[in-house]
Amino acid sequence: MDVHGTVAAGFEPVRDAFAGNFERLGDRGAAVAVYRDGHRIVDLWGGARDFDGDAGDAPWEHGTAQVVRSATKGVAAAVLLLLHQRGELDLDAPVGDHWPEYKAAGKERTLVRQLLAHRAGVPVLDRPLTPAEAADPDLGAAAVAAQAPVWEPGTDHGYHAQTYSWLTGELVRRVTGRTVGEWIADEIAGPIGAGLWLGLPDAEQARVGRVGPVPAPETAGALRTRPKRAVSEAYADPGSLTRRAFGAISPLPDENDPAYRAAALPASNGIATADGLARFYASLIGEVDGGRRLFTPETVELARAEQSAGPDRVLVVATRFGLGYMLHGSASPLLSPGSFGHPGRGGALAFADPESGIAFGYVTNGFRKGVTADPRAQALVRAVRTALS
Repeated sequence: MDVHGTVAAGFEPVRDAFAGNFERLGDRGAAVAVYRDGHRIVDLWGGARDFDGDAGDAPWEHGTAQVVRSATKGVAAAVLLLLHQRGELDLDAPVGDHWPEYKAAGKERTLVRQLLAHRAGVPVLDRPLTPAEAADPDLGAAAVAAQAPVWEPGTDHGYHAQTYSWLTGELVRRVTGRTVGEWIADEIAGPIGAGLWLGLPDAEQARVGRVGPVPAPETAGALRTRPKRAVSEAYADPGSLTRRAFGAISPLPDENDPAYRAAALPASNGIATADGLARFYASLIGEVDGGRRLFTPETVELARAEQSAGPDRVLVVATRFGLGYMLHGSASPLLSPGSFGHPGRGGALAFADPESGIAFGYVTNGFRKGVTADPRAQALVRAVRTALS
């Protein structure tokens, strides 16, 4: 496999790990980017643009983008935190202050910070939405507003895998009058020059590859993990919170459908390049190439201050969340205890580590079954850690 791009001196282990992902871990097409103190030090790509394609016919190119699933959540969280930073949103105010319909069914005391930290108690919908309904922000917002919580908001946490889309998207719309996708384009991606979109424009469709499931590698020595029995049982049980949370959109949407890519679902359908994600996180913690910084130091601390920790009622493992971001832990290892970011189910990963100045982005077109700790992304994180040591 030919690996394209550059690495700064001392970060050659990242190139080796990236090549190893193709040789040993079954990557089809992927890219990784790393920034340090606002400067790009790793920019690598390789393989096929499409998960079911041939690299010789349609190779991954510099600037190829992919659906990054739940890695989108970290970008959406930044919108709410930036609104707070600007004095337009109080994290300790009830969601219903901005969105009166949300007060229904026992949710009148739900706070904005609880929504961000997966403590809102509405990870499921009693009636799942079809892909077409899910793409309609009015229908999605009405569904979560009417939904009764499955635990008292604020008393426990569980991953809001799909409902996070309408919870965050509608709150942004009520506060700003803009859709969350418009806000990201105008206030984040455009100003920092990042290749990321929520609601892909027609003009960018051609740069996005096809994504799909790929099997775990059969190569001897490949890293393999087996989920705990409780996790396997939760995913197998149609009545579990796990299945219901991930099944809040049913049937599952076609992630390669241009109509789906054009929708704005902050929980699941962001489109990004590896550099776009890394540049975004670099901009959260500092100036990038002399350009704009998004978060103040105080907002960085808010983002990564632990809000939820322990057994997750949806993921059935111990998780840690700040305000919209997963924090370093056994379920989602990042670079260090101070890191904050978000994986995408089955592959993508992006995060910032303020202490080292590192910002990281990895995207792939081949999705695996895992939710939070893909072996390919973890191999790259370990390589960055090695390079820093």
